[in-house]
Amino acid sequence: MNMHMLLVVFVLAASTHGGAAARVVGTRRSMLLDDVALTPQMGWNSWNHFGCNINEKLIRQTADAIVSSGLAKLGYKYVNLDDCWAELNRSFTGELRAKASAFPSGMKALADYVHSKGLKLGIYSDAGNMTCSNQMPGSLSHEEQDAKTFAKWGIDYLKYDNCYNDGIDPKIRYPIMSKALQNSGRRILYSLCEWGQDNPATWAPKMANSWRTTGDIRDEWDSMLANIDINDQWADYAGPGGWNDPDMLEVGNGGMTTEEYRSHFSIWALSKAPLLIGCDVTAMSNETYELLSNMEVIAVNQDKLGVQAKKVKKQGDHEVWAGPLSGGRVVVALWNRGPKRAKMTAHWSHIGIPHKSLVKARDLWEHTTSPPLKHKIFAHVKSHAVKIYVLTPIKESLS
Repeated sequence: MNMHMLLVVFVLAASTHGGAAARVVGTRRSMLLDDVALTPQMGWNSWNHFGCNINEKLIRQTADAIVSSGLAKLGYKYVNLDDCWAELNRSFTGELRAKASAFPSGMKALADYVHSKGLKLGIYSDAGNMTCSNQMPGSLSHEEQDAKTFAKWGIDYLKYDNCYNDGIDPKIRYPIMSKALQNSGRRILYSLCEWGQDNPATWAPKMANSWRTTGDIRDEWDSMLANIDINDQWADYAGPGGWNDPDMLEVGNGGMTTEEYRSHFSIWALSKAPLLIGCDVTAMSNETYELLSNMEVIAVNQDKLGVQAKKVKKQGDHEVWAGPLSGGRVVVALWNRGPKRAKMTAHWSHIGIPHKSLVKARDLWEHTTSPPLKHKIFAHVKSHAVKIYVLTPIKESLS
């Protein structure tokens, strides 16, 4: 079986979830330009580490650090403000106003600074009357005005939350902002944060570039597991232009071990989740930087084929995740979610590779390539750790 046929195996397997996903993806982005997010967005967001404690000095320092550390060259280009950036009350003309005590220079000046670094600035609002902090107005009934304000300031990304929504159907609220952004005169990535309550994967691809499939992540192993398991259910709805979002990265915030963070980053990457750093990049450890800057893992996330990998085998706490990549390659992860070191195996039959194929395996964390393998790949995997490989079929074996 050649590489084209290998891809067909995965496509056919994906269709088992039903034709609905194909129909939604087939009409993707009827209201937005697809090329805003042909691959999952990468960058940084303020919420996981700083919460409401943000100001323009922090955002400027963060932009500086993303560039000076080399993260920008790896694809981390969005610098995103989350909640609490605005004054409680709108201006007398109804416009959102940056909080003067925290952003005295204003958002236009901040956007200009971030753009001068070769980066993009993201902002936050809510499809309700107030944002989730209850400290600033939401955009419900102000969508056109706020979209134009964001465009005037030079904003490149909108995270749009779901609090204080008056019980209005999200399928009514979220398209309004989508259309407003389209009419704003600026290309702005649209990231829905509906928390997965009304299965946004089934309707958001028509209007947004990403959509939260889950509630908020916490910097804990069990929270990370819960979010990625929910996200996995919607794999068939993601693709170039629109992505499932299991929430931002917690890598480097201190609540998990190095191996747990390695698992977190690896599974987010192969799941084609947005890679939005959630730690303080101005003070991150070498260990954190090593995890976030793995070019080979990032390349899986940014692969141009844009197919979300899935959990393809589960035996207790031992899981195999796999999905197709461009060029007929396959990404596979052996993930040990259990308490003890274990020998784990993925047979070619688990991951859509013909049984007799010879395969080269590239270990993305060890940065080593195996001799040709037949039938399977195995590894001894530590507790809460992952081994992630890119498999490249060479040819069919005679035995």
